[in-house]
Amino acid sequence: MQIGWVEIEDFRNYRTLSYSPAPSLNVLSGANAQGKTNLLEALAVLLTGRSFRTTKLAELPAWGTETTSVHGEIRRTEGSRTLRRTIQRRQDGAWQSVGEDAEWARVVAFGWQDLEIVNGAPQARRNFLDGFALRLYPTHRAALVRYRQVLARRNFLLQQRLAEPVLAPRLAPWDEQLVTVGAEVIDRRRRAAAALQTELARIYPALAGADPELAGGRHKVEIRYRAASGETGDGEELARALAAARRAEMRRGQTLVGPHRDDLAIELDARDARAFGSRGQQRLLALALRLAEVLPITDAVGTVPVLLLDDALSELDPEVRRHALREVESAEQVFLTSPEPLARVDGVHWIVAQGGIAAA
Repeated sequence: MQIGWVEIEDFRNYRTLSYSPAPSLNVLSGANAQGKTNLLEALAVLLTGRSFRTTKLAELPAWGTETTSVHGEIRRTEGSRTLRRTIQRRQDGAWQSVGEDAEWARVVAFGWQDLEIVNGAPQARRNFLDGFALRLYPTHRAALVRYRQVLARRNFLLQQRLAEPVLAPRLAPWDEQLVTVGAEVIDRRRRAAAALQTELARIYPALAGADPELAGGRHKVEIRYRAASGETGDGEELARALAAARRAEMRRGQTLVGPHRDDLAIELDARDARAFGSRGQQRLLALALRLAEVLPITDAVGTVPVLLLDDALSELDPEVRRHALREVESAEQVFLTSPEPLARVDGVHWIVAQGGIAAA
């Protein structure tokens, strides 16, 4: 899949922009605060209707404007399609996004904030895994929404501090729903993690190469899904874990087991990358995790996702940069930002400055 052309109006620091990228690697260079990341964000909004940087629609329109639009053409072997996304303020003051979806359009985006996948709190890893699962299994979104609704209702009851004989029958229907939907969420997350592991085992050593600092002793990287309810995370195990945690939940007024408490273990040579990985290893792991999404998404959807890589090569030594470039150049269409021009890199080079773009 490729973006043929895009037109942007009143998006962040762009008043108007018309851009026809190359169908392969596009290297966007320029000083900080010129609009490189904003352009990647606009491309993500075109393809998916969402930003990879924020969930707040109000942050996307240019300062002082009430609406922004991104219009463009996306192509694949079977043909092309034109999409238009508009983000505007409603009369009640809330912001809304309007536009058509292309069911086969997918994006994989990497940014500095992805370091939190490796070294941040469990919520960052759950969000990452859910985002990947959503690209593989469209019905995962509905299950997540339903799970959060059930969880909120169950927590509300726990916060009433009712006696157990009164509380138990009220919790029963919500327990049943939490077990059913929770097991569904866990199953998809486990399958997503397994798909990532297969690719990650190849990609991380390829990126690290011979660098002993980055690669570790055996180049072995592993991710494992950790369910708070136990080893399997299936419905029966989740139900038992809920029953066992009932007294503690009544004391604390919140649900203590379920997908909202799970985590993704990321290990390098059998050691926790969060605790023992260097910053270089953690950054390379975060990039490898994003690149590991590409093939499973391609297999699931039938089209190769567009890669949006924001300053992905920073803090990597020259040899590792070469390995990373070789990996991303094998993808279909890639947008790679850099604060400085990247010499001896195959691809089309662009200069981004003051909300404009020109061929280098």
